[in-house]
Amino acid sequence: MDNYKILIAEDEADILEVLQYNLEKEGYNVITADNGKEALQLAIKHQPDLILLDIMMPEMDGVEVCREIRAADLEKQAIIAFLTARNEDYSQIAGFEAGGDDYIAKPIRPKVLISRIKALLKRRHIGNSIKEENPNIVFGEFELLKDEYIIKKGNEDISLAKKEFELVKLLASRPGKVFTREEIYNKIWGSDIIIGDRTIDVHIRKLREKLDENIISTIKGVGYKLNA
Repeated sequence: MDNYKILIAEDEADILEVLQYNLEKEGYNVITADNGKEALQLAIKHQPDLILLDIMMPEMDGVEVCREIRAADLEKQAIIAFLTARNEDYSQIAGFEAGGDDYIAKPIRPKVLISRIKALLKRRHIGNSIKEENPNIVFGEFELLKDEYIIKKGNEDISLAKKEFELVKLLASRPGKVFTREEIYNKIWGSDIIIGDRTIDVHIRKLREKLDENIISTIKGVGYKLNA
């Protein structure tokens, strides 16, 4: 196993101790914080591979910490998984909009949590390997040719309209990450461009028709993610 560095930000001492013990037992290098301000400082200083971030914390809440981490010009962008007992839709939406990658509800068995962490880190490792070996983007059965605005599936070329191509390129840049509708609007159309409410939905529908019906998942009330 690579010696991955994990930051746990959790203000309940007993939960923090259990998480730290089980992750260190798996061979991870664990850093801990018991408040949001300390978590932000440690994230910037150590640039961990993955952050388990509780939402309800003193000093700064987890959503604010996540937003600050994403805004920082860090050499390495961590995977951020919110670990919280709050199951309300608004807290999940706020977490994803701040730049979170996953949402894990407490309580969770240590073995299940470790499996989730391994899956997240594996996804990151695969993504980094593809980036180093191939300037194009590979996801599932497809290869996205950046300079040609074409997606290949085996020997088949799939032509896309410009905005369709830019949209799938954005989603494929981080498979599994939920991109919010606002984030997609700003990155594909620009925040100064006014488009209809259903524009993204139409483009997603066309991509599903041209690529695969199950290639893109809708996260209700939040946005979309690419499955790969």
